[in-house]
Amino acid sequence: MAKKSIATLQTGSKKLTKAIRMVRSPKTGAYIFEERVLNADDVNDFLNKK
Repeated sequence: MAKKSIATLQTGSKKLTKAIRMVRSPKTGAYIFEERVLNADDVNDFLNKK
């Protein structure tokens, strides 16, 4: 599966990253994209989650 972190957003003292992950839908089998804005420390956990 393709995984990509695309943007780094800074707001005040927090460093946030927008992460996009491609996952397969259990109902249709088609691929969907899951997007989240996370702390920079949590991005690897989000991308490695299955």
